[in-house]
Amino acid sequence: MTILVAQPEFVAQGENLKNLGEETNELVLDGGFVLPKTAADDVFLAPEINSFGKAFRDYNAESERQKSVEEFYRLQHINQSYDFVKRMREKYGKLDKVEMSIWECCELLNEVVDESDPDLDEPQIQHLLQSAEAIRKDYPDEDWLHLTALIHDLGKVLLLPSFGELPQWAVVGDTFPLGCAFDKANVHHKYFKDNPDFNNPDYNTKNGIYTEGCGLDNVMISWGHDDYMYLVAKENGSTLPSAGLFIIRYHSFYPLHKEGAYTHLMNEEDKENLKWLHIFNKYDLYSKSKVLVDVEKVKPYYVSLIEKVSAFLASFGYVILYILVFVSLKLYNFFFLQYFPAKLRW
Repeated sequence: MTILVAQPEFVAQGENLKNLGEETNELVLDGGFVLPKTAADDVFLAPEINSFGKAFRDYNAESERQKSVEEFYRLQHINQSYDFVKRMREKYGKLDKVEMSIWECCELLNEVVDESDPDLDEPQIQHLLQSAEAIRKDYPDEDWLHLTALIHDLGKVLLLPSFGELPQWAVVGDTFPLGCAFDKANVHHKYFKDNPDFNNPDYNTKNGIYTEGCGLDNVMISWGHDDYMYLVAKENGSTLPSAGLFIIRYHSFYPLHKEGAYTHLMNEEDKENLKWLHIFNKYDLYSKSKVLVDVEKVKPYYVSLIEKVSAFLASFGYVILYILVFVSLKLYNFFFLQYFPAKLRW
């Protein structure tokens, strides 16, 4: 069952954002956010530089970190082919590695550092909590969004031995479609020339093997933690709203949600969900910091959120809630489901 959420009020990107910022003397951020320059203390403020003193997602800045990031993308662009992704989805779609809870998986990420990230070199559990806590400040009532932020990178457990110890290029980094031409919006695009799909005539046109408006669900996206966590959520019967699942699956698809590439493949549902992904991206990107979250302090909230019974009918008001409780226990159990089971197959 899928939970419906109200669509956010969203400002169109591009020139409209520029004009809006000029008119209101407000700071316009990624994804259509308008943030007053003198924001209240309890609002998340996006920093201007990352933890290394550079601009966020600056892939040309000279640094030792940048050299390793570029080498990562060289390997990723060479090895992520259509056939490779197909094999990975078949292999990991079986979810036969382990059974564990969401929080147990979070703790595993204490062992993981993302080598593709030019903005942070802390264990990934810190990134999850930094993102979730930042969203919690600005969207205190959207608990599904807090949970989505907490779990969005859990697929990075693919780097660990018990999950096959895949190389970094097969787990992290920006994602992109396979089966069509590699858009120049992809970072370090030059390395695609050595990808086996690059000269395949079936794959090197704008649409490739797809049709315009076919929907991203029908497009093969490079393999990594995004798609894996999406499979885990979907196959374990998650009741997160479709926007939450969309965020999990496409949050690394920067060529789309940052650069506007590949939009011709989207359908109407994708376009609606993209609004929430733009919102999420602000917190995913700009919350990265050397100021660490006290894990034990915030753990009780997130554990309770994982175990919480989700209020599917909130948009219909509490009257219907009470009616369902008293009228039919079966209907109650149908409409009020946990976002995830206590133990998930991974």
